[in-house]
Amino acid sequence: MAPPVTEDQILDALRPIEDPDFKQNIVDLGFVKNIKIDGEKVSFEIELTTPACPIKAEFEKSAYEAVGALKGVGEVTVSMTANTRQSTSSIKEKLVLPGVKNILAVASGKGGVGKSTTALNLALSMQQSGARVGILDADVYGPSLPLITGVSGRPATTSNQRIIPLEGYGLKLMSMGFFVTDDSPVIWRGPMVHGLIKQFLTDVAWGELDYLIIDLPPGTGDAALTLTQLAPLSGAVIVTTANDLSLIDARKGLQMFNKVSVPVLGIIENMSYFTPPELPDKQYYLFGKDGGKRVAKELGVEFLGEVPIDPHMADYGDRGEPIIVVSPHSPTAIAFKDISNTVVRRLATLSVEASSPVDANITWVT
Repeated sequence: MAPPVTEDQILDALRPIEDPDFKQNIVDLGFVKNIKIDGEKVSFEIELTTPACPIKAEFEKSAYEAVGALKGVGEVTVSMTANTRQSTSSIKEKLVLPGVKNILAVASGKGGVGKSTTALNLALSMQQSGARVGILDADVYGPSLPLITGVSGRPATTSNQRIIPLEGYGLKLMSMGFFVTDDSPVIWRGPMVHGLIKQFLTDVAWGELDYLIIDLPPGTGDAALTLTQLAPLSGAVIVTTANDLSLIDARKGLQMFNKVSVPVLGIIENMSYFTPPELPDKQYYLFGKDGGKRVAKELGVEFLGEVPIDPHMADYGDRGEPIIVVSPHSPTAIAFKDISNTVVRRLATLSVEASSPVDANITWVT
């Protein structure tokens, strides 16, 4: 009978497994925890930086095979856990959202590029991977979250007057649309918008979240500036289409985030091309080709991917049925999942690499 395996032997067997984002092995990163040896039985945990890690299954398989190949090991149990790294900000004016680990802004320079749909499907992809996710619809003038999720009703409050978010598809949801009727005019002046956004951030009982997705209103107006000033944003993604007008506005959005020292994770090109069902090998670029890639290269940010047009998207949205739920194997849903995987991995690395941001010099004019 082989002598019992040692903890050092187990760690040595796991060292060849490298995290592709951190460029280090999982042992040196401190991911391997709670090693237990009971004769020929070995168990341990691999604690990742996000429950939505897209290569979680690969880590588990590699670890199982590596330790299982050691002499003296007859049974291996690998438990995959996660401890989402929390982004931090040294700017004193930033609000604190207890329990919220990362805040991701989804922005666009102009309307009509599918930003809200993108935010929802990215959130759902993260949630389906095991993360706790919420969405704040920050478009106080044209809130769309109730429509695209099919969720309605007025949020309740706790005993200490905190707002309880509604829930849909496993997500926590908050939107001005839950407080107004469809025919109610929404008229806000700048300071009113500032106060409302602050209330949505601080007076909502978000609870424990790995990711809070903020669907910013189009452009760089009052609501967008308020959020970039107040919220401790971990990062932002910019949604555009390939046509020149959208790309010009995407540049403005990126400049806004640069001004307030919020890292831009990359650019998403939505509605990139159309593939007719009867011609699956054809791609028709209705708004131009490679515009998102070009502007990402020019601005020195990552191009996160193309999302093709799905002819059923409008109907899905009107019925409150996200495509990642009702058609998870469609090219559009797969594109959203791939982009979401890249985003959560980038947020995980930023939480370790982030340096102290520089305070922004933005003043309000009322």
